[in-house]
Amino acid sequence: MKQIIIILAAVLCITISSYSQAILNTPPLDGVIDKTERFEKEPVPYAYVRTSDYVWERRIWRTIDFKEKMNQVMYYPEVPHNNWRNFITVIMDALREGTLTAYDATSATDEFTTPLSYKELMERTDRTQTVQLQRNYPPYDYYDTVLVEKFNPSHVKSLRIKEDWYFDKQRSMLEVRIIGLCPVVDRFNEDGSYRGPSPMFWINFAEARPVLAKAEVFNRFNGAARMSYDEFFWKRMFSSYITKVDNQYDRSIAEYATGMDAVLESQRIKDELLNFEQNLWEY
Repeated sequence: MKQIIIILAAVLCITISSYSQAILNTPPLDGVIDKTERFEKEPVPYAYVRTSDYVWERRIWRTIDFKEKMNQVMYYPEVPHNNWRNFITVIMDALREGTLTAYDATSATDEFTTPLSYKELMERTDRTQTVQLQRNYPPYDYYDTVLVEKFNPSHVKSLRIKEDWYFDKQRSMLEVRIIGLCPVVDRFNEDGSYRGPSPMFWINFAEARPVLAKAEVFNRFNGAARMSYDEFFWKRMFSSYITKVDNQYDRSIAEYATGMDAVLESQRIKDELLNFEQNLWEY
């Protein structure tokens, strides 16, 4: 009998010790409720479209500028915290984990044809610079060395979008579906001068939706009602401008219009889409 009591007491001590250790290893709740469960969800599936009902299509390319006030929620925070990350950090984390596939953006087309590994991607994004340094011992001569600057998410200032506008005859609806996303990073010369924007890679939006559905976007009006990046794109809560529409010459707006003419051309294409939808109905 005594042996049974001793064994039960030992088991109870071990259980209490394990429970206490688990409590000590668990960080305290940073907030009123645990918000991690709110983003453990799947994206809303697309509506099925039959081939026979797919009667009209227009492909559009857009650019989202993170410097615009409406789009700054995609650029911040620069340092992730409390499960809150900016857009490019969400994408890069998924690429490192292998849940997303990056495709080459340096080819003549923007099709998803050439996949890139995370290692290849980092070799392209890391910035190398040759500088001249002086030795701190005699004869104090100068020597060349190569400095490698690792990729910084804050250098991504814009995002390119490839999307299809289409008319579904069965549901009598003009809808848009995002096809691909392409982050654009700022490039600099070796002397530090600005060289221009450079596309990093393309990702398939349908493949990225499960990842984006689990990442939150800051809500400047209500912290308890933050949406996911998937909902952010689904509801089109971003500001953008059109850079290209499919045409027989396969050229972008920048190839035949500049300055204010390019702005007006972008607005003209946008108005065409709106007018097309309005002209489908009679009042």
